[in-house]
Amino acid sequence: MQKSLKNSLYLGLAVLSLGAVTVINTTASAASKAKVTSDVTLKTAAETRNVEATGTNALYSKPGTVKGAKQVASKATMKKMANSKKSADYFRAYRVAQTNRGTVYYKVVSMDGKYRGYIYGGKSTDTYAGGIQSAETTKTATMPTKTTGYHLANANKNGLWTAPKNTQYKAKSISLYSANKTDTFTVSKAETKTREGSLYYYVTDNQNSSIAGWIYAGKGYQGASSTTFGGLSVNLAEPAATNDNSVNVVYRSNGSQVGNATFITVAKDAKAGKTVTTDKNTAGDSLADFATKSVPTGYKAAKVDTTNATYGNTLYVDVTAVATSKVSLNVERVDNGSYNVNNSLTTGTLSSSEAAVTLSSSAIALLSGDKGAAISQDTLGSIAAGFSTTFKGTKTYQTTDGKDMHYEFTFNPANFKGDNRNATYGDTLKASFVATLKSGAASTTTVDNSWLA
Repeated sequence: MQKSLKNSLYLGLAVLSLGAVTVINTTASAASKAKVTSDVTLKTAAETRNVEATGTNALYSKPGTVKGAKQVASKATMKKMANSKKSADYFRAYRVAQTNRGTVYYKVVSMDGKYRGYIYGGKSTDTYAGGIQSAETTKTATMPTKTTGYHLANANKNGLWTAPKNTQYKAKSISLYSANKTDTFTVSKAETKTREGSLYYYVTDNQNSSIAGWIYAGKGYQGASSTTFGGLSVNLAEPAATNDNSVNVVYRSNGSQVGNATFITVAKDAKAGKTVTTDKNTAGDSLADFATKSVPTGYKAAKVDTTNATYGNTLYVDVTAVATSKVSLNVERVDNGSYNVNNSLTTGTLSSSEAAVTLSSSAIALLSGDKGAAISQDTLGSIAAGFSTTFKGTKTYQTTDGKDMHYEFTFNPANFKGDNRNATYGDTLKASFVATLKSGAASTTTVDNSWLA
């Protein structure tokens, strides 16, 4: 009996010993999991944060070696995206995390927003490595030999974009609400999408410079006299100017000639000395329309009267010099509340990179007027009404304990009129804001800032 009890005690101790070993191994496994020691927003320019997968690593909801990390996209999926011919499969890196093991993980989102998560990025925050590498989403293309006189072929099918679609994260379409079908556009840049190879032109509306963006250009302008390519078209080549089909338009300011243009009609019954009336040119413009559109840059026509205009003669158009004011953003007060912020925003001039401040197209148009003329209080009020009341900042700040923050900017229209009461056209106007610190990362919105000083 004692022998039996003795054997039972030995057996029990053995079982307890095995149990103790199991507990120790479990604890060691949990302790071996990596921990995130920092996770911050990337502050480099958007273009430098465009990346592509290398196909060597999967995408996770958290840094891959951290407890609780779940797979968002497998290694096979990431390899497929690495070899993709679609710009939608590029990524934008926007945060970088480091673990206590010295490994680096980047938080990325695909250009189409379908995939978002952390991917292994090597051992240094100074360069992309591991599962991602820098990507050049577009390449500079050859400019067309013709840069002016383009029209939108079908805005419903091919419109304007802030960047060729999916080559920048959240590239968006541009409103064409105030554009007319007869508007002409000028090409100033040309690029191809690296993966698809498709050609895009950057065009600006000659009648409304606030309407500008990238448009798909198909095979581009090939020198043909009449054609449609992608979202653009050009009209038939004009005939040679003769006394029988043309009118010389001369622009005068204070009695001096400041420019000229030649109207050439396609009317078959045109003849020297005949009144032009409603005859049109190849673009479908009447003489009055043509003369208005062709006013030299920096001037505006007081009136265009073509009543007595005849072929083979000169039409004189009086113009006045115009000037366009720009707007400077200013922070008059900063409210950080109870937060301690690293490199806090200060009062003074506000950089356009700090906030996505927008101004309506109608308000932008009011920034131009007779050179040297005073800007009326009513006009200043209308410009002020073109601002929204609040704007979310586009720069992420951090508190001393590592919390992401951003500023919200509040605009007071009443101050705008007082601040600019003595302004004339061509002067820089001042728009003041109050900056209030808010929780959360900054906005990634991109807006037109051509009107900013």
